[in-house]
Amino acid sequence: MFNWMRQRLCPDLAIDLGTANTLVIVQGEGIVLNEPSVVALQKGTRRVMGRGAAVGKLAKQMLGRTPENITAVRPLKDGVITDFELCEAMLRYFIEKASRHVRGLRPRVVIAVPGGITPVEKRAVFNSAERAGAGRVYLIEESRAAGIGAGLPISEPIASMVCDIGGGTSDVAILSLGEIVVSESVRVAGDEFDEAIVEYMKQHFSLKIGTQTAEQIKLRLGSAYPLEQELTSEVRGLDTISGVPRKAVVTSEEVREGLKPTLEAIVGCAKTVIERCKPELVADIVDTGIVLTGGGALLRGIDRLFHEQLGIPVRVADEPLNTVARGAAICLEHLSEWQDRFDTGERAA
Repeated sequence: MFNWMRQRLCPDLAIDLGTANTLVIVQGEGIVLNEPSVVALQKGTRRVMGRGAAVGKLAKQMLGRTPENITAVRPLKDGVITDFELCEAMLRYFIEKASRHVRGLRPRVVIAVPGGITPVEKRAVFNSAERAGAGRVYLIEESRAAGIGAGLPISEPIASMVCDIGGGTSDVAILSLGEIVVSESVRVAGDEFDEAIVEYMKQHFSLKIGTQTAEQIKLRLGSAYPLEQELTSEVRGLDTISGVPRKAVVTSEEVREGLKPTLEAIVGCAKTVIERCKPELVADIVDTGIVLTGGGALLRGIDRLFHEQLGIPVRVADEPLNTVARGAAICLEHLSEWQDRFDTGERAA
């Protein structure tokens, strides 16, 4: 009776704590929050601005556009917390916004984290979540959550392969019988796509642009494989030679060239995982293939690139941006069954 009342008053939460975006699912309600992982501060202090403008979408709009007295900060980089205090403030805001606040009750929270983070980095996530208002905290690897969220039969004695390309990390794993058999995590993902475009524009067009502009170029022109009809777009930035603003016309072929080294690193990670896998599981992968999830899976033609490079079937998950959060929420619904596979903090340093 108490557990039933507790769930009604303080439902549990599943959180995909991403470098670029944080998604929160309330048990029984679906995704209730999807906001950028950005916090706005009074410059020179640790004081967060007024709550409404301090965190999330409005704070992201400030990136690269803030006056001298304001700074917009991303408290996570490469999938791990780089600023403990700001991550705590961000999580507190998201948890309070997503859950019905009842005095004395703290929600249980399942948080998806990159598979390659260290015990110390895990402890930072635990501490941030607990201090932000969470009750019991459980951590699940993003690749495992992605496999569950994509509907893969990970509990069966057959290999399921998933590649989650997020904002800060790309996690590749092969799962079987509910466990991760082989996995690899590289800190190369969506953020590196943006940085690669910034560098390409600087080197080949002598044009200085910001990461926000690079992200828009990626969305408009980005591709991993030749398109049937190549695209063009006008880009505005600062001429690095003359020091004055100007425009340049950029094609999807040029953007693809700029993204090539980053894409090769992610595909190389997938190759490494397959090479480390047992022959029986590799035989399964030949038939079952690999599922791509995360924001990076939305890059045009990335499934065709993986298929060409790996020679196995490749598909992009439905709603790849939400796959990890959806998998964490499924685990939340079956907490008693999955509890022994979570990291609950005892093993964190």
